[in-house]
Amino acid sequence: MRVINTLTYKDRLRAYAKNPLSAMLFALVSLAALLTFAVLLFLISYILLRGLPHLTPSLFEWEYTTANVSMMPAIINTVIMVATALMLAGPLGICSAIFLVEYAGNGNKLIKVVRITTETLSGIPSIVFGLFGMLFFVLALGWGFSMLAGAFTLSIMILPLIMRTTEEALISVPVSYREGSFALGAGKLRTIFRIVLPAAVPGILAGVILGIGRVVGETAALMFTAGTIAQVAPGVMDSGRTLSVHMYVLANEGLHVNQASATGVVLLVIVLIINALSGLVARKLGKG
Repeated sequence: MRVINTLTYKDRLRAYAKNPLSAMLFALVSLAALLTFAVLLFLISYILLRGLPHLTPSLFEWEYTTANVSMMPAIINTVIMVATALMLAGPLGICSAIFLVEYAGNGNKLIKVVRITTETLSGIPSIVFGLFGMLFFVLALGWGFSMLAGAFTLSIMILPLIMRTTEEALISVPVSYREGSFALGAGKLRTIFRIVLPAAVPGILAGVILGIGRVVGETAALMFTAGTIAQVAPGVMDSGRTLSVHMYVLANEGLHVNQASATGVVLLVIVLIINALSGLVARKLGKG
């Protein structure tokens, strides 16, 4: 394996060509990679071509009206929703993963129950979460259609994702890091927060990024919990629509399809910016 890794790309092709099975597998994985890239490129190009011509200054006015169908209130509500959902699910998911990896012993029945629970939650459709949020947060607790009800519903949705990715990131940290820290006299808590967590930051951020992507792109659950009012939510107990809900409402009405396409461009740009910033933070923390 070390010899193959030191070869150039052309030398690898010659080596693969000598074995028909290796050549076939190489062709298959190369084709899969190209198809994945082509699908991503097509989606981005399609969204940009459909939406960029319809981006106008009126779409970014502070107040929403039926004339300008501004997306600015939805952008602000999206930021509020993402921040609130991450504040609820982030610490809980990361701390749960730390307990499962660092404190719960191997073969613990509690670990099996928690993992089965998280896998079950991660497979539930978003519409089911929306119905639960409406019945419990909106009606049973009396919160009404509010940003807080939507944030709690979304936090339950992304909690399994953050837990599992954090757990895998912690497991990937070599045991020698922990043993070296213990040998130098550090305690369990100091080892976790000073050695293990910094080494696992890129994996943890990957889970957070995926969670942000799900929050930003969620529509069904928020329509049942946060509502669809096109204004900046004055508080967490008030209703407001996010960008994805805003785009769905515009497209569903059939009167502002072009503006919905423009909203999709802004939504795509926001996701790309979040991914770029998260990657930059991961690299900075990794160097530190």
